[in-house]
Amino acid sequence: MATASPASRPLGATALLGKGLTPGKLRGLQRISNPNGTLTMVAFDQNSSMIEMAAKALKTKGLDREPSYDEIVEAKLDMMRQMSPASSGVLIDAYYGAWPAIATEAMPPTKGMLVRVEKSGSGKNAAGGPMGEIEPGWSVEKIKLMGADAVKLLAPFEPGEKISAEHQFSFIQHVYNECIKYDILFLLEPVSFNYNGEKKTDKSYLDRKAETTIEAARQISRYCDVYKSEFPGTLGHESDSQLVDNLHALSEASERPWVLLSAGVDYPDYLKQVKMAMETGCSGVLGGRAFWKEYFLQDGAEARTKFAATEGLKRVADVNTVVQEHGTPWFARYGMTKEELTTVRAAEGWHSRYAPWASAAGGTSGHVVRAGEVY
Repeated sequence: MATASPASRPLGATALLGKGLTPGKLRGLQRISNPNGTLTMVAFDQNSSMIEMAAKALKTKGLDREPSYDEIVEAKLDMMRQMSPASSGVLIDAYYGAWPAIATEAMPPTKGMLVRVEKSGSGKNAAGGPMGEIEPGWSVEKIKLMGADAVKLLAPFEPGEKISAEHQFSFIQHVYNECIKYDILFLLEPVSFNYNGEKKTDKSYLDRKAETTIEAARQISRYCDVYKSEFPGTLGHESDSQLVDNLHALSEASERPWVLLSAGVDYPDYLKQVKMAMETGCSGVLGGRAFWKEYFLQDGAEARTKFAATEGLKRVADVNTVVQEHGTPWFARYGMTKEELTTVRAAEGWHSRYAPWASAAGGTSGHVVRAGEVY
Protein backbone atom coordinates (compact mmCIF):
# COMPACT_ATOMS: atom_id res chain seq x y z
CA MET A 1 0.00 0.00 0.00
CA ALA A 2 1.31 3.42 -0.94
CA THR A 3 2.26 5.70 1.94
CA ALA A 4 0.72 9.14 2.01
CA SER A 5 3.13 12.03 1.72
CA PRO A 6 3.66 14.04 4.94
CA ALA A 7 1.88 17.05 3.47
CA SER A 8 -1.22 15.00 2.67
CA ARG A 9 -1.57 13.53 6.16
CA PRO A 10 -3.91 15.52 8.40
CA LEU A 11 -2.09 17.45 11.11
CA GLY A 12 -3.49 17.93 14.59
CA ALA A 13 -3.77 21.34 16.19
CA THR A 14 -0.64 20.59 18.20
CA ALA A 15 1.38 21.15 15.01
CA LEU A 16 0.44 24.81 15.46
CA LEU A 17 0.17 24.98 19.23
CA GLY A 18 3.74 23.74 19.58
CA LYS A 19 4.83 26.82 17.62
CA GLY A 20 2.67 29.19 19.68
CA LEU A 21 0.21 29.60 16.83
CA THR A 22 -3.07 29.63 18.70
CA PRO A 23 -6.27 30.60 16.81
CA GLY A 24 -6.06 34.32 17.59
CA LYS A 25 -2.39 34.57 16.70
CA LEU A 26 -2.81 32.55 13.52
CA ARG A 27 -5.75 34.69 12.45
CA GLY A 28 -3.68 37.81 13.11
CA LEU A 29 -0.87 36.51 10.90
CA GLN A 30 -3.33 35.76 8.12
CA ARG A 31 -4.87 39.22 8.38
CA ILE A 32 -1.61 41.20 8.20
CA SER A 33 -0.04 39.11 5.44
CA ASN A 34 -0.11 39.09 1.68
CA PRO A 35 -1.80 36.02 0.12
CA ASN A 36 1.59 34.31 -0.30
CA GLY A 37 2.53 34.71 3.38
CA THR A 38 4.85 37.70 3.04
CA LEU A 39 4.18 40.97 4.87
CA THR A 40 4.07 44.52 3.51
CA MET A 41 3.09 46.83 6.36
CA VAL A 42 3.17 50.61 6.70
CA ALA A 43 3.60 52.45 10.01
CA PHE A 44 1.71 55.62 10.88
CA ASP A 45 2.07 55.27 14.66
CA GLN A 46 4.99 57.69 15.01
CA ASN A 47 3.89 60.62 17.15
CA SER A 48 7.01 62.51 18.23
CA SER A 49 8.56 62.50 14.74
CA MET A 50 5.29 63.55 13.07
CA ILE A 51 4.85 66.42 15.53
CA GLU A 52 8.42 67.54 14.90
CA MET A 53 8.02 67.38 11.11
CA ALA A 54 4.70 69.21 11.19
CA ALA A 55 6.10 71.89 13.53
CA LYS A 56 9.00 72.55 11.15
CA ALA A 57 6.55 72.85 8.25
CA LEU A 58 4.45 75.34 10.23
CA LYS A 59 7.55 77.36 11.10
CA THR A 60 8.39 77.81 7.41
CA LYS A 61 5.02 79.56 7.15
CA GLY A 62 5.81 81.84 10.05
CA LEU A 63 3.76 79.86 12.57
CA ASP A 64 5.94 79.12 15.58
CA ARG A 65 3.81 76.42 17.21
CA GLU A 66 3.30 72.69 17.39
CA PRO A 67 0.52 71.11 15.36
CA SER A 68 -2.80 70.60 17.09
CA TYR A 69 -4.24 67.21 18.01
CA ASP A 70 -6.73 67.48 15.14
CA GLU A 71 -4.01 68.37 12.62
CA ILE A 72 -2.02 65.23 13.47
CA VAL A 73 -5.16 63.08 13.31
CA GLU A 74 -6.01 64.40 9.85
CA ALA A 75 -2.45 63.93 8.57
CA LYS A 76 -2.41 60.31 9.71
CA LEU A 77 -5.81 59.59 8.17
CA ASP A 78 -4.82 61.26 4.91
CA MET A 79 -1.59 59.30 4.50
CA MET A 80 -3.25 56.07 5.54
CA ARG A 81 -6.15 56.53 3.13
CA GLN A 82 -3.85 57.14 0.17
CA MET A 83 -1.05 54.65 0.87
CA SER A 84 -2.57 51.63 2.60
CA PRO A 85 -4.13 50.10 -0.55
CA ALA A 86 -0.66 48.82 -1.57
CA SER A 87 -0.01 47.24 1.83
CA SER A 88 -1.04 44.07 3.64
CA GLY A 89 -1.29 45.76 7.04
CA VAL A 90 -1.24 49.15 8.71
CA LEU A 91 0.24 50.16 12.08
CA ILE A 92 -1.41 52.98 14.01
CA ASP A 93 -1.38 54.39 17.54
CA ALA A 94 -4.35 54.67 19.87
CA TYR A 95 -3.88 58.28 20.96
CA TYR A 96 -4.39 59.88 17.54
CA GLY A 97 -5.37 57.36 14.98
CA ALA A 98 -6.94 53.99 15.74
CA TRP A 99 -10.58 54.87 16.36
CA PRO A 100 -11.00 57.40 13.50
CA ALA A 101 -9.03 55.08 11.20
CA ILE A 102 -11.68 52.41 11.71
CA ALA A 103 -14.69 54.73 11.60
CA THR A 104 -13.64 56.51 8.40
CA GLU A 105 -12.25 53.38 6.72
CA ALA A 106 -9.03 55.28 6.12
CA MET A 107 -7.68 51.92 7.18
CA PRO A 108 -9.48 49.65 4.69
CA PRO A 109 -11.39 46.78 6.35
CA THR A 110 -9.51 44.41 4.06
CA LYS A 111 -6.13 45.34 5.59
CA GLY A 112 -4.65 43.99 8.78
CA MET A 113 -4.67 46.39 11.71
CA LEU A 114 -1.72 46.65 14.10
CA VAL A 115 -1.91 48.93 17.13
CA ARG A 116 0.97 50.26 19.17
CA VAL A 117 0.98 49.58 22.91
CA GLU A 118 3.99 51.57 24.19
CA LYS A 119 4.10 55.16 25.33
CA SER A 120 5.78 57.53 22.89
CA GLY A 121 8.88 59.07 24.43
CA SER A 122 9.20 56.96 27.57
CA GLY A 123 11.73 57.96 30.21
CA LYS A 124 15.46 57.20 30.18
CA ASN A 125 17.97 56.27 32.84
CA ALA A 126 21.13 58.23 33.73
CA ALA A 127 23.07 56.66 30.85
CA GLY A 128 20.36 57.55 28.34
CA GLY A 129 18.95 54.04 28.17
CA PRO A 130 15.18 53.85 27.47
CA MET A 131 12.91 52.58 30.25
CA GLY A 132 9.77 51.68 28.32
CA GLU A 133 6.22 51.75 29.58
CA ILE A 134 2.72 51.20 28.22
CA GLU A 135 0.71 54.12 26.85
CA PRO A 136 -1.25 55.58 29.80
CA GLY A 137 -4.85 54.39 29.71
CA TRP A 138 -4.04 51.69 27.17
CA SER A 139 -3.37 47.95 27.27
CA VAL A 140 -3.08 44.73 25.29
CA GLU A 141 -6.58 43.85 26.46
CA LYS A 142 -8.00 47.07 24.98
CA ILE A 143 -6.22 46.43 21.69
CA LYS A 144 -7.81 42.99 21.56
CA LEU A 145 -11.24 44.37 22.51
CA MET A 146 -11.22 46.92 19.70
CA GLY A 147 -10.75 44.16 17.12
CA ALA A 148 -7.15 44.81 16.11
CA ASP A 149 -5.18 41.99 14.53
CA ALA A 150 -1.87 42.55 16.29
CA VAL A 151 -0.06 44.38 19.08
CA LYS A 152 3.20 46.19 18.32
CA LEU A 153 5.77 47.03 20.98
CA LEU A 154 8.78 49.28 20.40
CA ALA A 155 11.34 48.41 23.07
CA PRO A 156 14.83 49.81 22.31
CA PHE A 157 17.34 47.21 23.42
CA GLU A 158 21.09 47.48 23.97
CA PRO A 159 22.63 44.44 25.70
CA GLY A 160 25.62 46.60 26.67
CA GLU A 161 23.54 49.07 28.70
CA LYS A 162 22.58 46.58 31.40
CA ILE A 163 20.12 48.61 33.46
CA SER A 164 17.98 49.51 30.45
CA ALA A 165 18.38 46.03 28.96
CA GLU A 166 17.05 44.29 32.06
CA HIS A 167 14.13 46.72 32.33
CA GLN A 168 13.27 46.31 28.65
CA PHE A 169 13.60 42.52 28.87
CA SER A 170 11.03 42.46 31.69
CA PHE A 171 8.80 44.90 29.78
CA ILE A 172 8.93 42.70 26.67
CA GLN A 173 8.08 39.57 28.64
CA HIS A 174 5.12 41.31 30.26
CA VAL A 175 3.61 42.33 26.91
CA TYR A 176 4.42 38.89 25.45
CA ASN A 177 2.52 37.18 28.27
CA GLU A 178 -0.40 39.59 27.92
CA CYS A 179 -0.62 38.76 24.21
CA ILE A 180 -0.71 35.06 25.08
CA LYS A 181 -3.45 35.71 27.65
CA TYR A 182 -5.60 37.57 25.13
CA ASP A 183 -4.54 35.42 22.17
CA ILE A 184 -3.44 38.25 19.91
CA LEU A 185 -0.47 38.44 17.57
CA PHE A 186 2.60 40.21 18.95
CA LEU A 187 5.18 42.15 16.91
CA LEU A 188 8.30 43.13 18.80
CA GLU A 189 10.53 45.99 17.66
CA PRO A 190 13.87 46.37 19.46
CA VAL A 191 16.24 49.00 18.11
CA SER A 192 19.78 49.93 19.09
CA PHE A 193 20.41 53.29 20.70
CA ASN A 194 23.28 55.60 21.61
CA TYR A 195 24.08 56.08 25.29
CA ASN A 196 26.66 57.53 27.71
CA GLY A 197 26.85 60.73 25.71
CA GLU A 198 27.62 59.27 22.29
CA LYS A 199 25.84 60.22 19.08
CA LYS A 200 24.43 57.96 16.37
CA THR A 201 27.03 59.37 13.99
CA ASP A 202 29.92 58.33 16.27
CA LYS A 203 32.16 55.49 15.14
CA SER A 204 31.61 53.63 18.41
CA TYR A 205 27.87 53.42 17.72
CA LEU A 206 28.19 52.59 14.03
CA ASP A 207 30.77 49.89 14.76
CA ARG A 208 28.56 48.02 17.22
CA LYS A 209 25.15 48.53 15.57
CA ALA A 210 25.22 45.33 13.52
CA GLU A 211 26.27 43.10 16.42
CA THR A 212 23.72 44.77 18.69
CA THR A 213 20.98 44.06 16.14
CA ILE A 214 22.01 40.42 15.76
CA GLU A 215 22.55 39.84 19.48
CA ALA A 216 19.17 41.36 20.31
CA ALA A 217 17.56 38.83 17.97
CA ARG A 218 19.40 36.02 19.75
CA GLN A 219 18.21 37.17 23.15
CA ILE A 220 14.63 38.30 22.67
CA SER A 221 13.16 37.22 19.30
CA ARG A 222 11.58 34.17 20.96
CA TYR A 223 9.32 36.50 22.96
CA CYS A 224 7.12 37.51 20.04
CA ASP A 225 5.34 36.13 16.98
CA VAL A 226 6.86 38.44 14.36
CA TYR A 227 10.18 40.18 14.96
CA LYS A 228 10.62 43.70 13.59
CA SER A 229 14.30 44.41 13.10
CA GLU A 230 16.39 47.33 12.03
CA PHE A 231 18.99 46.86 9.31
CA PRO A 232 22.10 45.16 10.80
CA GLY A 233 24.65 47.76 9.85
CA THR A 234 24.84 50.97 7.88
CA LEU A 235 25.05 51.47 4.12
CA GLY A 236 28.45 52.98 3.36
CA HIS A 237 29.92 52.15 6.76
CA GLU A 238 30.27 48.46 5.96
CA SER A 239 30.72 46.94 2.52
CA ASP A 240 27.68 45.42 0.81
CA SER A 241 29.18 41.96 1.16
CA GLN A 242 29.61 42.48 4.91
CA LEU A 243 26.02 43.73 5.18
CA VAL A 244 24.77 40.61 3.40
CA ASP A 245 26.73 38.47 5.87
CA ASN A 246 25.15 40.48 8.71
CA LEU A 247 21.69 39.89 7.28
CA HIS A 248 22.29 36.15 7.08
CA ALA A 249 23.44 36.19 10.72
CA LEU A 250 20.34 38.13 11.74
CA SER A 251 18.08 35.72 9.88
CA GLU A 252 19.75 32.79 11.60
CA ALA A 253 19.52 34.46 15.02
CA SER A 254 15.83 35.32 14.76
CA GLU A 255 13.59 32.57 16.11
CA ARG A 256 10.52 34.10 14.46
CA PRO A 257 9.63 35.50 11.04
CA TRP A 258 11.26 38.92 10.82
CA VAL A 259 10.42 42.10 8.96
CA LEU A 260 12.55 45.16 8.26
CA LEU A 261 11.82 48.60 9.69
CA SER A 262 12.95 51.77 7.90
CA ALA A 263 14.39 53.83 10.79
CA GLY A 264 13.74 57.03 8.88
CA VAL A 265 16.36 56.47 6.15
CA ASP A 266 15.76 58.01 2.74
CA TYR A 267 13.60 55.88 0.49
CA PRO A 268 16.30 54.90 -2.07
CA ASP A 269 18.45 53.54 0.78
CA TYR A 270 15.48 51.70 2.27
CA LEU A 271 14.63 50.10 -1.06
CA LYS A 272 18.21 48.84 -1.31
CA GLN A 273 18.05 47.49 2.24
CA VAL A 274 14.75 45.75 1.48
CA LYS A 275 16.16 44.06 -1.61
CA MET A 276 19.15 42.79 0.36
CA ALA A 277 17.01 41.61 3.27
CA MET A 278 14.51 39.72 1.11
CA GLU A 279 17.33 37.66 -0.36
CA THR A 280 18.51 36.58 3.09
CA GLY A 281 15.37 35.17 4.75
CA CYS A 282 13.37 38.28 5.62
CA SER A 283 9.57 37.94 5.46
CA GLY A 284 8.63 41.53 4.70
CA VAL A 285 8.62 45.11 5.92
CA LEU A 286 7.04 47.40 8.47
CA GLY A 287 8.31 50.76 7.31
CA GLY A 288 7.21 54.28 8.10
CA ARG A 289 9.12 57.48 7.47
CA ALA A 290 11.00 56.17 4.43
CA PHE A 291 7.61 55.99 2.72
CA TRP A 292 6.12 59.32 3.81
CA LYS A 293 8.55 61.67 5.57
CA GLU A 294 8.41 64.30 2.78
CA TYR A 295 4.63 64.57 3.27
CA PHE A 296 4.96 67.49 5.67
CA LEU A 297 7.27 69.38 3.30
CA GLN A 298 4.50 69.78 0.72
CA ASP A 299 2.85 73.18 0.39
CA GLY A 300 -0.73 72.87 1.56
CA ALA A 301 -3.25 70.12 2.21
CA GLU A 302 -3.93 69.38 -1.46
CA ALA A 303 -0.22 68.96 -2.23
CA ARG A 304 0.25 66.70 0.79
CA THR A 305 -2.61 64.46 -0.30
CA LYS A 306 -1.21 64.36 -3.83
CA PHE A 307 2.22 63.31 -2.52
CA ALA A 308 0.71 60.49 -0.46
CA ALA A 309 -1.50 59.34 -3.35
CA THR A 310 1.32 59.32 -5.89
CA GLU A 311 4.88 59.09 -4.57
CA GLY A 312 3.92 57.58 -1.22
CA LEU A 313 1.66 54.95 -2.75
CA LYS A 314 4.24 54.11 -5.43
CA ARG A 315 6.95 53.56 -2.83
CA VAL A 316 4.79 51.11 -0.90
CA ALA A 317 3.74 49.36 -4.11
CA ASP A 318 7.34 49.02 -5.33
CA VAL A 319 8.50 47.61 -2.01
CA ASN A 320 5.50 45.29 -1.99
CA THR A 321 6.59 43.88 -5.34
CA VAL A 322 10.06 43.11 -3.97
CA VAL A 323 8.60 41.59 -0.80
CA GLN A 324 6.13 39.33 -2.60
CA GLU A 325 8.66 38.18 -5.19
CA HIS A 326 11.62 37.54 -2.89
CA GLY A 327 10.44 37.47 0.74
CA THR A 328 10.20 34.28 2.82
CA PRO A 329 6.58 33.46 3.79
CA TRP A 330 5.93 33.57 7.54
CA PHE A 331 4.81 29.93 7.54
CA ALA A 332 8.13 28.86 6.05
CA ARG A 333 9.91 30.57 8.94
CA TYR A 334 7.66 28.56 11.24
CA GLY A 335 8.75 25.39 9.44
CA MET A 336 5.50 24.75 7.57
CA THR A 337 4.14 24.87 4.05
CA LYS A 338 0.87 26.31 2.83
CA GLU A 339 -0.25 22.80 1.93
CA GLU A 340 0.44 21.50 5.44
CA LEU A 341 -1.63 24.30 6.94
CA THR A 342 -4.65 23.21 4.91
CA THR A 343 -4.54 19.77 6.57
CA VAL A 344 -4.70 21.01 10.18
CA ARG A 345 -7.71 19.79 12.16
CA ALA A 346 -8.55 20.29 15.85
CA ALA A 347 -9.79 17.45 18.04
CA GLU A 348 -13.42 17.43 19.09
CA GLY A 349 -14.02 19.58 22.14
CA TRP A 350 -11.04 21.87 21.51
CA HIS A 351 -13.14 24.91 22.40
CA SER A 352 -13.59 23.68 25.94
CA ARG A 353 -9.84 23.26 26.42
CA TYR A 354 -8.95 26.55 24.69
CA ALA A 355 -7.76 29.38 27.00
CA PRO A 356 -8.63 27.60 30.25
CA TRP A 357 -8.15 30.85 32.22
CA ALA A 358 -11.01 32.50 30.32
CA SER A 359 -14.59 32.40 31.59
CA ALA A 360 -16.88 29.80 30.03
CA ALA A 361 -20.57 30.69 30.16
CA GLY A 362 -21.67 27.16 29.31
CA GLY A 363 -20.34 25.57 32.49
CA THR A 364 -17.32 25.12 34.70
CA SER A 365 -13.84 24.95 33.29
CA GLY A 366 -13.62 21.37 34.55
CA HIS A 367 -16.42 20.11 32.30
CA VAL A 368 -15.29 17.19 30.16
CA VAL A 369 -16.39 17.23 26.53
CA ARG A 370 -17.03 13.65 25.49
CA ALA A 371 -16.54 12.40 21.95
CA GLY A 372 -19.84 12.11 20.12
CA GLU A 373 -21.70 14.67 22.23
CA VAL A 374 -24.03 16.66 20.04
CA TYR A 375 -24.02 20.44 20.22
